[in-house]
Amino acid sequence: MPEGHLLHRYGREHAAALGGRVVTASSPQGRFDATPFDGHVVRGVDVWGKHLFYDVDDAPALHVHLGHDGFFLRSDDPTLPPRAGTRLRLATDEVAFSLVAPMRCEAVTPAARDTLVAGLGPDPLRGGGPAARAEAVRRLTAKRAPVGTALLDQAVWAGLGNAWRAELLFVAGIDPARRVVDDDEAARLWDLAVVHLALGVEAGLVVSDPGAPAERWVYKRDACRRCGAPVRTWQLGGRTTYACPAEQR
Repeated sequence: MPEGHLLHRYGREHAAALGGRVVTASSPQGRFDATPFDGHVVRGVDVWGKHLFYDVDDAPALHVHLGHDGFFLRSDDPTLPPRAGTRLRLATDEVAFSLVAPMRCEAVTPAARDTLVAGLGPDPLRGGGPAARAEAVRRLTAKRAPVGTALLDQAVWAGLGNAWRAELLFVAGIDPARRVVDDDEAARLWDLAVVHLALGVEAGLVVSDPGAPAERWVYKRDACRRCGAPVRTWQLGGRTTYACPAEQR
């Protein structure tokens, strides 16, 4: 499932390529009414957690959530036909982005956008400084659930998914099955998320070890990459979680 680092990467790329430009908007698949956005200027692209918002002149906001299987394809030759199944295509004279298999692709009012964002927790990739850090600590420690469940709750912290949950908790040495009730521990986990997700945006993948960006410590591994212990797997928060019994006591 696409996680926050990938959405911010898309947001950065789309803002650079589409921002300030008139776009041709279409739905080759026919499952989205792109008419309100066609021939209008994209003023900016905003990301909060796993949600993309496009600010378009004289049009509603465009909201995209990739869900489990969604992705964007980029073509530097916008004359090429879009891939079959493209829900939304945004193109200029220089580039085209095709959205395939999203969970949500919709026009939203400003009020609806504000309501959606209000239900999300702090996003480690949006900055916010001490205020965002304090709110992140408050929400995590207040959650009466295992930390492995809490980190998948987008109302606690926005943007984390199963891969980041596994890897960040490993780096922090925290067992996913227990609660985090200590402010210092919650703050340390937030700081790790801020640093590692930023690395993930640059690399385009989950980076839990800057020395080996493509490697994982425990996520979808049989053995811990650090100590070699068999990785423990079980269902937590509706998803398979991964932890090292030796490193995450």
